[in-house]
Amino acid sequence: MRSELENLGVLVTGGGTGIGKACATEMFSRGARVTICGRTEEKLKQSAEEIASSHQSEGDIQYVICDVTDEDQVYETIHNANEFGKGLDGVVANAGGGGAIVPYHMQTAEEFSRVLNLNILGTMLCIKHSVPLLRESTRASFVGMSSIASHITHLWFGAYPAAKAGIEAIIRNAADEYGPANIRFNAVRPGFIETEIMEGIPRDSDIYKSYIDNTPLGDVGSPQDVASLVRFLLTSESRWITGQCINVDGGHSLRRGPQFTQFLGGFSDEQLRGKLP
Repeated sequence: MRSELENLGVLVTGGGTGIGKACATEMFSRGARVTICGRTEEKLKQSAEEIASSHQSEGDIQYVICDVTDEDQVYETIHNANEFGKGLDGVVANAGGGGAIVPYHMQTAEEFSRVLNLNILGTMLCIKHSVPLLRESTRASFVGMSSIASHITHLWFGAYPAAKAGIEAIIRNAADEYGPANIRFNAVRPGFIETEIMEGIPRDSDIYKSYIDNTPLGDVGSPQDVASLVRFLLTSESRWITGQCINVDGGHSLRRGPQFTQFLGGFSDEQLRGKLP
């Protein structure tokens, strides 16, 4: 597999932590020229140093500060990655996230819009500005980061399920639009993955139990589980796969979403169901 990624120019957004860092590590360790980007320089610098020191003399790596909702920054970052990678062959649009965990009738328009912009607009801008460069590659592949929340209910998650479903709609359309240019577009749908964000869920809580109870394999995933799938989608072994949204969730999507009501302590059932105080 290393020969498949050697000298590949790859951009990973949100590459400073969690799944993004794991994807960057996987690509770097197999010889790719990797650019990671995000909003926090301290995290990016630390991650780049850790990745480089743990896999010496493999690939090459740099970091760039970028807010994926800022079009000028996205444009500059993608062209920077193209120059550093001696071409742009792969993009992992991992930057994203959730927001306030409250019912829709308690959501603010500002918070709802922020989550949509971070996920949907951020992914679209990465597509917009990477396509002209990806079309010059003979190995072009774009991977969007969705979630099982895109297609099974996640109570109280506000804009997040809509945002991830929106990413999948964009990915499918892009696969159709740019197939003739030989650019593949796919998305991955992680379930519960042990990242920094998910550490906030106590392991003795009802929330955590709901994840385990609804996962046939009876465990939680690691960032490496997602990175392995992303690696596959960036290589020629997936050359006939495009426009797909692939679960990596231990089977969780076969059942039902997690139960986060415990995080809403202090609200009565009437309040949660729309009867305002």
